[in-house]
Amino acid sequence: MSASPVLPDWNDGCVTQIVPGLLEPEPGPSLLFGDEVLDALAVVLLVIDGLGWHQLQARAHLAPTLTGLTGRSITTVAPSTTSAALTSITTGLPPGEHGVVGYRVAVDNDVMNVLSWRTKQGDARERIVPEEFQPNQAFCGQRPVVVQNAPFAATGFTRAHQAGGRQHGWRTLPTLPVEIRRAVAAGEPFVYAYYDGIDKIAHEFGFGEHYDAELAAVDRMVADLLPMLPRGTALVVTADHGLVSCPDGELDLTPSATSLCHQVSGEGRFRWLHAEPGRQRDVFAATADAHGRQAWVLTCEQILDEGWFGPTVNDQARRRLGDVAVVARDHWSFADPADRTPSWLVARHGSLSSEEMHVPLLTFTS
Repeated sequence: MSASPVLPDWNDGCVTQIVPGLLEPEPGPSLLFGDEVLDALAVVLLVIDGLGWHQLQARAHLAPTLTGLTGRSITTVAPSTTSAALTSITTGLPPGEHGVVGYRVAVDNDVMNVLSWRTKQGDARERIVPEEFQPNQAFCGQRPVVVQNAPFAATGFTRAHQAGGRQHGWRTLPTLPVEIRRAVAAGEPFVYAYYDGIDKIAHEFGFGEHYDAELAAVDRMVADLLPMLPRGTALVVTADHGLVSCPDGELDLTPSATSLCHQVSGEGRFRWLHAEPGRQRDVFAATADAHGRQAWVLTCEQILDEGWFGPTVNDQARRRLGDVAVVARDHWSFADPADRTPSWLVARHGSLSSEEMHVPLLTFTS
């Protein structure tokens, strides 16, 4: 595990640079892509949820197609969680600019689950309009075909991070490459595709035989896709985050800190404590004393000064952050009674360990 947090590499290799690098490349050599990708007639960007660089390299024998592609590791964003990272991929912006600063985000004295777009009052799509919550344009203002799990098409989160995308849903894993092929064959110059199975399996079963079987199935899916791509098509594969095993369940945050807070947001490996007015220093001191060996405990000001959420953090994003961050080290995770995420999840993400922060950037050109 990382002795220090692995911060997003905003300059030399981060998921924020992928979509702008493909759709609006700057003159001169590209940081991420060679000419064979930039000169392709069409590009497919495939995002595989939870496919961390370190987990992939450790299981290269299960994924010969993926590990046989040209590639390197880059970093995801902080926190290393789906909602923040996917929004950074599609908008090309750090969380400090797009405002999707985590999985459970503080909004108007409430906390919203961004993936389900729900608060304790229920469906929040009318009260918290997704396109207003995250107003930045996706895909550099283009309207590409988006190939993802069909039920995701109408969710609040899809509206927030894929506004303008033309949804082409897949129903089972083998139909995902079929939808991609059809879109490229129809003349689409850029296709965005997303698959979430590895993340789901890792959450429920950890890194055992279920995970290995899922990774092997995804590798076969990519192997099936490659010969389907018309000549001159580039495939770019990346991920939103990696994962770590948290086999011992969740720790309770110390009551000496939570008793001084009006709410908790974030997730198990990146909790935000929202202090009562005037109690920020007390919350930090109590949290650092109780959890300093299990987590990186920082004030919001420290995180902003160190650039965790990007070089710029706008006022909207700042209001959604708490006062003290509890960012899990090693294999720890922290509970919040208001968070309905199942406490038995085996593999998790959200923190800034190398295992969570490093993701693949792989390319192939037909």
